[in-house]
Amino acid sequence: MNGKLDYDGRVAVITGAGNGLGRSHALLLASRGARVVVNDLGGEISGEGTGSAEAADAVAAEIRAAGGDAIADAHNVLDGDRIVETALDAYGRVDILICNAGILRDRSFRKMSDAEWRDVVEVHLHGSYKTARAAWPAMSEQGYGRLVFTTSAAGLYGNFGQANYSAAKLGTYGLVRSLAVEGAAKNIRANCIAPLAASRMAGTVFSDEMMAKMQPDAVSPLVAYLCHEDCPVNGALFEVGGGWAAQVRWERAAGAAFDPSAPHSIEDVARRWCEVTGFDGGDHPDDVASCFAPFARNLGFELAIAPAPKSKNPQES
Repeated sequence: MNGKLDYDGRVAVITGAGNGLGRSHALLLASRGARVVVNDLGGEISGEGTGSAEAADAVAAEIRAAGGDAIADAHNVLDGDRIVETALDAYGRVDILICNAGILRDRSFRKMSDAEWRDVVEVHLHGSYKTARAAWPAMSEQGYGRLVFTTSAAGLYGNFGQANYSAAKLGTYGLVRSLAVEGAAKNIRANCIAPLAASRMAGTVFSDEMMAKMQPDAVSPLVAYLCHEDCPVNGALFEVGGGWAAQVRWERAAGAAFDPSAPHSIEDVARRWCEVTGFDGGDHPDDVASCFAPFARNLGFELAIAPAPKSKNPQES
């Protein structure tokens, strides 16, 4: 990579951008030339007290005061079409979508109410779907799009009292994987981050001392790079925070191949449990074809699944 990466001519929509990570993403992209739609509902992390544009207005004003171009939007992510409409009305296009908005309703699974489950899944997963679905036609027509979604360590590894949040966050990564496949031929790339940074939500978990060292601006450079036309990855997942960044991928154990011509027993599974669970000689499936390949081979077939479309070269768009 040579030279400074900029975003001149690009329009970025960032949800939950009135505070924390979203604000940091917005300020960084704007400082590099992107025109930014700062979306924030103005609510508490519980999702209550919604409907105020004050937080979004403040960030947009901060960007403009620094010489950038930004407008505020206070729509709910469940009305994603209206957020994207704000971008299209103001700037005529949308190139970048960063889905960052979220709420928490932590409760042990036994005590969790249907409303606490529903509300968190709605905002994180359905809200990401609604905004991405609204931006998709514009990105497809212009032959360019970069989407970054926000998952969480709780989604990847689980966490006590966050079954709702964990389910929504891992579901978000599943959404990313499919969008990466569907968008590749149109030069639309989708990726996902699991961030660790000081925010209102993180403040419910971490000490003040740790929060002081977990600044959002340590996350935003990776996010911004994922939004750049030169970034080659698609469908990838990254853990990032505190000055550290790493890609994460699935790993599958070497596995045990049972004779498909005869039924195998529970005892057969137990005897070969070390093979089923042993990662020595394992692999890293990256798509449906590579996932199903060993099943097909064990049955004596070569899997005939067409490869996913390759990402279009940005220079051809």
